[in-house]
Amino acid sequence: MLNLVDLDSETRRWMLEELKHDIGEHKLYLSKRFTTAGERDYPELLRKAIQSHNEDWLAAQLRLAGRINEMEQSQRGGKTFEKRVPVNAAETLAEGEFNRFYLRGLCRRALDEGQAAVVVYRAKFVSQPRLESEQMIGKALDPQTLLRDLRENVGVDTALGLPPGPNSGLSGKLSAKAQEPVAVKE
Repeated sequence: MLNLVDLDSETRRWMLEELKHDIGEHKLYLSKRFTTAGERDYPELLRKAIQSHNEDWLAAQLRLAGRINEMEQSQRGGKTFEKRVPVNAAETLAEGEFNRFYLRGLCRRALDEGQAAVVVYRAKFVSQPRLESEQMIGKALDPQTLLRDLRENVGVDTALGLPPGPNSGLSGKLSAKAQEPVAVKE
């Protein structure tokens, strides 16, 4: 479970606005691992998770009612074959997407409150943290730039690297005493 330190009613309100934005623009990320039922149910499940639950609740809901495929197509050596979907697929998806909407909501909140930065921190213990993740901890990112990056790179790695891939355990928090935001070339 992620320890999202600024996950409160105000951040959730902005998260819901970001979800409405994606749905309205037809940009909501739908995993290729979803079944038809998963695609149909996901937007409402995500809305409920944002409104009053967390990523663990969302993962539990995704595991129910056949919302995640058991098998998927893969390629190796130019040949296509079927393989089992990883047993943690629902958790990985739920954690990643809930964290992305949390970060987007946090950026909107930071902008609304006039805060200059969102600060990267470890929100979940990982036994073998990646070097690139460790190097991001403590960085202050411009909320407008991070928000734009997260909106433009739906379901894929972002240019700023937050969140830095599945299961990184990194997120962001508000900080009144944050260092100057990191400048990013666009």
